Amino acid sequence: MNLLLVIRRAFWLGARDYTAIFTWKTWLTNWFVRVIAQVSFFALVGRMLGNPGQTQFLLVGNAVTLAAMVGMYAVNMVSWERSAGTLPLLAASPTHPAVVLTARGSYLILDGTLSASGALLVTAHLFGMPLPWPRAVVVVALIAVVAASAYCFGILAGSLLLGFRSVQTIVTNVCLVTLMTLCGVNVPLDYYPEPVRWVSSVLPLTHGLVAVRLAVTGQWQAALFPALQEALVGIGWLTLCVLLVTGLFRRGRLHGTLDYAS
Repeated sequence: MNLLLVIRRAFWLGARDYTAIFTWKTWLTNWFVRVIAQVSFFALVGRMLGNPGQTQFLLVGNAVTLAAMVGMYAVNMVSWERSAGTLPLLAASPTHPAVVLTARGSYLILDGTLSASGALLVTAHLFGMPLPWPRAVVVVALIAVVAASAYCFGILAGSLLLGFRSVQTIVTNVCLVTLMTLCGVNVPLDYYPEPVRWVSSVLPLTHGLVAVRLAVTGQWQAALFPALQEALVGIGWLTLCVLLVTGLFRRGRLHGTLDYAS
């Protein structure tokens, strides 16, 4: 089957599953209200400190984090494939399983971009942070890069947990807390020792958040390099995911460990 056709159908299948959870009305009145409240909470902490720079730092950091948070839901999405009993079918198909697993949840990239961008634009207006239209377009594009990079990381984590479904929720939360702690969301990266900064440099969100902060202040050209770094981080995690899935399915075919309970 044509590869693009597989990707398109897998994407729409995942998107249809998503519409069973949210309609556009429930997305706006439930999820979107929740993320605005979340970003506003941290921005209010900055306002309480009486520092406009700190308010902007916390507002931007926590808004962009939403893109990574939604992307990390791929951990659960991959694990659900085993519960649905689709892994043996994927193993028997001529298309590489990683293509289907990656494409099926790629709607999360769009969702993460919309959630983070919308929350940033709304809270920026509420807290008086200037974000004119041309600058906002660049910011949204950079947020999409963050969402894609985090999604690649989530797909890899979900693949690692294919045989450990009981801990998938715990691992998802641990990954989210790790990203919020180490990637410069609420604390500048310069505050961390060198080994911690090295770990941060290979995680999604870190470089993308730097790029968004620069773009918000109008430094578009300076934002290009960290944006490229963020894209390379995502490609690196996706490459590892393909290698891992290849090994897992090869082992599963040999030992019959791709069923519901394995």
